[in-house]
Amino acid sequence: MGVFIYESEFTSTIPPARLFKAFVLDADNLIPKIAPQAIKSAEIIEGNGGPGTIKKITFGEGSQFNYVKHQVEGIDNDNFTYNYSLIEGDALSEKIEKISYETKLVASADGGSIIKNTSKYHTVGDVDIKEEHVKEGKEKASGLFKLIEGYLRANPDAYN
Repeated sequence: MGVFIYESEFTSTIPPARLFKAFVLDADNLIPKIAPQAIKSAEIIEGNGGPGTIKKITFGEGSQFNYVKHQVEGIDNDNFTYNYSLIEGDALSEKIEKISYETKLVASADGGSIIKNTSKYHTVGDVDIKEEHVKEGKEKASGLFKLIEGYLRANPDAYN
C-alpha cells in the first residue's frame, strides 16, 4: 500500500470558532440546506458524532457520485481540528483503499481563519495518484466551503 499526501491552505474572513461550528459541527445539516445539488443528505449510521462515528453522505443530483461513508477519527472543539476518513462509496476506486483528511482552523492576524488541510490517499499496491485528479476534487470542496462562508457572511447571527 502506498500513501499519496496532498496539503492545502487557504484563508477566510470568518473567525475559527464560528467557522468550525458551521463547517464541521453542523455541516450535516447546513450543507444539504444551502447546497442540495451537492449534498442531498448526511446521516449518522453508527455512533454519536465523536470518534468512531460512521456517517453516510448522499450526493445531490449534480454529482457524478451517489454516496460515501465517512468515519470520524478525531474532533477537537477547543483546537478546531477534525479528522475523518472516507472509507466506502463510489468516490473511491479500486485503486484507493481510503482517503484520510485532517482539517485544522487557526486564527489569522486579521481576525479570520487559516484553514489547513492534509489529505492522505491510501492506495492499493503501488498505484500512482495524479495530482490533477486530487486538485479537481479539492476545487469542488473549495466551492462548497465558499458557499458556507457566503452563508455565514449573509447571516451574521448564525453560529455565534
